[in-house]
Amino acid sequence: MAKAGVRETACSAVSAALGEPMAGTAAAASTWLCIEQPGPYGADALLESHLDHAVGAELARRAKDSGVRIQLIRRPGRHADDHHALTHRQVFLAHTRPGATWLERAEVADPEELLDLDFAAAGAGVSQAFGVRDERPLLLVCTNGRRDVCCALLGRPVAHELVREYGDAVWESTHTGGHRFAPTGVLLPTGYLYGRLDLAFAGQVLERAAAGEVVVDRCRGRSVWSPPGQVAELAVRERIDEVAADALTVEVEEEYDDGWRARVTSRDGRAWWVRGQERELRPERRTSCAKAPVTPTAHIVTGVDEIVPAIAAPVAP
Repeated sequence: MAKAGVRETACSAVSAALGEPMAGTAAAASTWLCIEQPGPYGADALLESHLDHAVGAELARRAKDSGVRIQLIRRPGRHADDHHALTHRQVFLAHTRPGATWLERAEVADPEELLDLDFAAAGAGVSQAFGVRDERPLLLVCTNGRRDVCCALLGRPVAHELVREYGDAVWESTHTGGHRFAPTGVLLPTGYLYGRLDLAFAGQVLERAAAGEVVVDRCRGRSVWSPPGQVAELAVRERIDEVAADALTVEVEEEYDDGWRARVTSRDGRAWWVRGQERELRPERRTSCAKAPVTPTAHIVTGVDEIVPAIAAPVAP
């Protein structure tokens, strides 16, 4: 059944009805740069918002191939064109690699100041004393209706209600990928993405994150990994019931003609080979309400094998 306000033919309603798997669909980014920008967002928000066009274009150019993904964010609520100009903007920079996650918060008077960032260093997880460290998790809820109407119709009510309880831990955001899983959210600084959010579940995600834990249910993956790596990590979490956010690392990924395998290692020394395949999903469906139907694919786990350390042979006397 479609959610209130969403047609049964909408991409999110069809995806949910088909039980489309979400693991392995997280956006790829090792570091997230989030810039406060009120007002409306176009489909390409960096170039189609009230952000200066030249600054937006240059930020996009510098972020390309750096591992940094840029999101515009705004406080949940009304976003008409008559917003007063900001004298200062909140900016967040978050690195997502396990064991080296951090979140920094700063204020800038002009987004042009962000051109002073070393994007390559930020993508590699090198802090530049950009702002002050913030230990609280953030949840960005995609509400970019110009990119896909499902994100606006489903994301805005969730963000609006969440902010009542969690305040500035919750922001509306531009496109995060996966419209058909709306409402979608990005949890920082860990970089776990979620789909099909509702108010109670999103609150659980934030509260568990504050305790250093990750919720595996409805998780699309951790953005620092490739799609197979995202799927592999979540598969191991489910197998061993691991909830500590930084407990697992994807160390090796290998592709074969008939699939892939990834080595997932725990900080306690255990390791697993996860095997999987990319498979077509039937029937055809729209991955966005504005697009024609296609045959999407998903990464499916075919096996999880714990790696047993070799026992060294005894040394002859």
